Amino acid sequence: NEKEFIFLCCWNYGVGTKVNLIGRLGMNPEVRTLSSGKVMARFSLATTDTYKNEKGERLTETQWHNVIAWGSPARVIEKYVKKGQEIAVEGKLTSRSYEDKSGIKRTVSEVVLSDVLLLGAKDGVKEKN
Repeated sequence: NEKEFIFLCCWNYGVGTKVNLIGRLGMNPEVRTLSSGKVMARFSLATTDTYKNEKGERLTETQWHNVIAWGSPARVIEKYVKKGQEIAVEGKLTSRSYEDKSGIKRTVSEVVLSDVLLLGAKDGVKEKN
């Protein structure tokens, strides 16, 4: 599908890197209200890039991105977004480290969402009202 493409634009601003992505959700968002009262939404976003190799064959490559939203954007995600839906996100690329259950240090990159644009639903997927 021609609409499923990656639009990735990165440049430095302030302390982090600004990222714009267009893709589809790979799962329904996980939304939690923390003990502090802050609302957080977490989801994975698939972006697809189509290109031709040196033989002229059309190839498609999909990448997955972890996205986190806080506060009002998290509420919008909770109310209007679900698995398979196409959205555009803007945010800051961040990395964090943690120790897993086995004591191994892991590092993960995430997009901390600042803006979201709802682009549509996947064929056969109805949007929430």
